[in-house]
Amino acid sequence: MHICNIARTLLATSLLSLGLASHAAADLPGKGVKVLPLQSSLAEEAFQTLLVTRALKKLGYDVLPIKEVEYPLAHMAVASGDATFIANHWNPHHSEFYKSAGGDAKMTRKGVYSAGATQGYMIDKKTADEYKITHLSQLTDPKLAKLFDTNGDGKADLVGASAGWGGEAVIEHQLTTFKLRDTVSYVQGNYPALIADTVSRFKQGKPVLYYAWTPYWLSNVLRPGQEVVWLEVPFSAMPGVQAGADTKLANGKNYGFPLNNEYIVANKAFVEKNPAAGKLFEVMAVPLGDISTQNRLMHDGQNRQQDIERHTDSWIKAHQKIFDGWIAQAMAAAKQ
Repeated sequence: MHICNIARTLLATSLLSLGLASHAAADLPGKGVKVLPLQSSLAEEAFQTLLVTRALKKLGYDVLPIKEVEYPLAHMAVASGDATFIANHWNPHHSEFYKSAGGDAKMTRKGVYSAGATQGYMIDKKTADEYKITHLSQLTDPKLAKLFDTNGDGKADLVGASAGWGGEAVIEHQLTTFKLRDTVSYVQGNYPALIADTVSRFKQGKPVLYYAWTPYWLSNVLRPGQEVVWLEVPFSAMPGVQAGADTKLANGKNYGFPLNNEYIVANKAFVEKNPAAGKLFEVMAVPLGDISTQNRLMHDGQNRQQDIERHTDSWIKAHQKIFDGWIAQAMAAAKQ
């Protein structure tokens, strides 16, 4: 009889806990709501995107697999409601895409996800020191430009942003504005593959010229100020909606691009209906250094999907209080 009573008590307790668990699940603000995240084909963006999806799942949202769409179309899809969010919107880098897709009337971008990204043109320090090259405009000199010739046509080969990236329009504009077309060729294609070739050239002791940004694994391999240096531009020259922007940095240097902050851009109607997700998108923040460190792990061979999933889970575990704080703020927003 005693054993039966214990069994009944245990059964009642387990049923109660199951009931509480299901009740708690029902209370989650995202229950029954589907979310479609987008990112570009750049694998190094998966970490930031997965981190957002982990938090959304914690809030009960039904998160669909991440879909790869390049930036211009991604902004349009989020604006139209065909997708929910992108976690790799750089402002002002992607401002043209944001405006063209409908801007604040269709999307939201509140709260900086990652702050202070630098980008610009780089060459190897050895060549910079030997030939005293500090400015991109020096490459109007055919003799200096020829140092960076990789295909034998006598012109410098600048490895630049892939088609559809925010940097593409800037590079095209600046090559014309700084009168570099006669001496510099814009090399476009699969940026990660081209950069792998660039690193190989560097290791062979050959001069390299390329467009770069942080956060990316590259800055942990070819380190600014050590293996490579940033080139300055003669003056600020930005295209489109960024025309007239001053690209001079706080240190007085002008690398041709303004500092950028990363935002989570989401569909406005979705955010209005889902205040928990909206608050989450606003409060999440990840240091640039953490993104670069994760990207370096990928470069060193940990680049499978399960590796990136593991990196994301490890980051959450190491920053559990911060992560839980995001969830708490999101849950509170749902109850207001």
